[in-house]
Amino acid sequence: MNAILEALKTRRSCRKFKPDMVPEELLRQIAEAGTYAASGMGKQPCRIVVVRDRHTLDRLSAMNARIMGVPSDPFYGAPVCMVVLADTTRPTYVYDGSLVIGNLMLAAHALGLGSCWIHRAREEFSSPEGQSMLKDWGIEGNYEGIGHCVVGYADGKAPEAAPRKTDFVKFV
Repeated sequence: MNAILEALKTRRSCRKFKPDMVPEELLRQIAEAGTYAASGMGKQPCRIVVVRDRHTLDRLSAMNARIMGVPSDPFYGAPVCMVVLADTTRPTYVYDGSLVIGNLMLAAHALGLGSCWIHRAREEFSSPEGQSMLKDWGIEGNYEGIGHCVVGYADGKAPEAAPRKTDFVKFV
């Protein structure tokens, strides 16, 4: 089977990570894959922030947990979080950012890493604390958080795929 089709069928969300840091070269490859995501009219309205600093990761996780209303780590102990932001002046910004996250997850899988899409980035980065983080990172403009892609070495085996719905595809 084609390697890309195989990756599409075998990628799963990882919800338990080893603490080991992912080498920068692999993170660069994953981020680069994100930059090749399709975007409306090819305008590339997204930004990817690769967060490896433990203090910043803990801060993002705590913000996310507060929004979610849970005491646990919504990032599942992942050593890396790739924050995807998109310029809201583009009409397709949410879709464009979603495609970036899809590329990040598939690239991580192709490189033997686990990943998971974590929501609540919009709420995080619209808050004063999130706005301050963006400013510290040098990101200015009309950016909205689309999502987080947490990445790392999976601690355990990926689950099997659930059966696909029988009415998922309809040919007309």
